Amino acid sequence: MILCILVLQKFLTWLVLKSNMLVLTGNPGVGKHTVAEELAETLDYEIVDINKEALKAGMPKQDDSIDVDVGQMKILLKDKLIEKSLIVGHLAIYVVSKTQVSKSIVLRKNPYDLIQIYEKRNYTDKKKNDNLGSEILGVIAYDSIEKLGADKTFQVNTTCLAPQQTVKKILDVIHGNSNGDTIDWLTEISEKNDLKKFFPD
Repeated sequence: MILCILVLQKFLTWLVLKSNMLVLTGNPGVGKHTVAEELAETLDYEIVDINKEALKAGMPKQDDSIDVDVGQMKILLKDKLIEKSLIVGHLAIYVVSKTQVSKSIVLRKNPYDLIQIYEKRNYTDKKKNDNLGSEILGVIAYDSIEKLGADKTFQVNTTCLAPQQTVKKILDVIHGNSNGDTIDWLTEISEKNDLKKFFPD
């Protein structure tokens, strides 16, 4: 009888922890929100946009950035997340736990393309350089592996792809037909002797 209860408890714990929630993250400009719309529609998922939730909660906005309180956001999202949530934002991996998420998709884009995007968005030099440095060094991918695990983290290169093409690559990852892309921008810019272009200080 005790054994049956223990087995049942283990099963219920597994059921609670087993989640189909997805994280879609990456640096600004890689295409997160455009891709999220398409992906959510295809999978019939509900988008939970970290930036929108932060604004709703009254978190301060400076210039075009939102000062997100990660601890507060974790509490706010507790009741918002459902099994079929697509959690979107560059801070998404910092506000969910490993047990909540089935896969974390990190969108990546060639830094040469990102420069143009950031210039069109009129980013300050500091904001532009911070985000380019983060993309080149793969900071979000690294943090996703640290927080959620290498087995749950997959990178997808969105360079030169239409949103539909990116969604197809993501679906291949979700269905276990792909391990995503291997990305190494640092080698590429080193070979072009462009380190100073991206790391001016």
